[in-house]
Amino acid sequence: MVNKIFMLMTLIGVPLSVIGSLMHWSNIILFIIYCLTIVALASFMGRATESLAIVAGPRIGGLLNATFGNAVELIISIFSLKAGLVGIVLASLTGSVLGNLLLVAGLSFFIGGLKFKRQTFNVYDARHNSGLLMFAVIIAFVIPEVFSMNMNETKTLSLSVGISVILIVLYLAALFFKLVTHRGVYQPSTEKVAHEEEVPEWGKGKAIAVLFIATLAVAYISERLVHTFEYVGDTLGWSELFIGVIIVAIVGNAAEHASAIVMAFKNKMDIAVEIAIGSTLQVAMFVLPVLVLVSLFFDTTMPLLFSWQELIAMVSSVLLMVVISNDGESNWFEGLTLLAAYLIMGIGFYLL
Repeated sequence: MVNKIFMLMTLIGVPLSVIGSLMHWSNIILFIIYCLTIVALASFMGRATESLAIVAGPRIGGLLNATFGNAVELIISIFSLKAGLVGIVLASLTGSVLGNLLLVAGLSFFIGGLKFKRQTFNVYDARHNSGLLMFAVIIAFVIPEVFSMNMNETKTLSLSVGISVILIVLYLAALFFKLVTHRGVYQPSTEKVAHEEEVPEWGKGKAIAVLFIATLAVAYISERLVHTFEYVGDTLGWSELFIGVIIVAIVGNAAEHASAIVMAFKNKMDIAVEIAIGSTLQVAMFVLPVLVLVSLFFDTTMPLLFSWQELIAMVSSVLLMVVISNDGESNWFEGLTLLAAYLIMGIGFYLL
């Protein structure tokens, strides 16, 4: 029933998005149509990813979902950078980190915890990801802010480029570690057995095709969505920072949001956690560094400098997630704690 509703929303929403943008409908109406259509398309991405995860395993499935979800954000950010909107790009990337660690993981833990009293996931992956989160956010993001206080713009940009290259190299090394040299080393044998018994909804070819087409559609609609933010912000009284941190991040990551929650409800916590934390790591260690390097080709460059509010919010989120996830178990109350943290930060960014 739910899948039929999303199919109907997609069949109606995609043509309306194209017609509305060509006929210059009201930005408020277009904003609502774009958001609902992206959520509907995200459900297809989630189903395709679930099928691929059964075929390829939870780690690669989670990685694929994070990649396709973040491809949308990467495209939106490149368009925004080209327009010189560096503040919105950094705010939306901050929102992705907060959204994945607090909102997506929080909803996954909460909704999964309502159905199952105690859910478990790979504790070795959780600890490995904790170290990377601490490195990517606390070291790689805070260091430029501290050191750049006594630097001019040229040196600050050089520092940002150097850190970006290191982040990308370490991210690729982390993938090589998890998927090649240590693949299956820390994987419980019971998980492998359960994995083999499942039958995917779609075949490998169809799932990849659906993911590809849905990503293209989401990218097209997301690019149109960016042009409505200024008008919607002025009309509803939302600041640029709030739009970037909350709105762009939630809409841009709709695919991961939907998939992770569905996986948690089905008690597939390894995939849910891999989507939430894996997507955060991909944003921090790959998407953001790539954007810093891409900005060198535009009129406005983007150094790796966040505001103190953004930094403190991200560091707090990482520390909370590390403490909650390091035991390899989750329940509804831990999910509620993460959601409460997200609401507190959301109120703060709204009032700024």
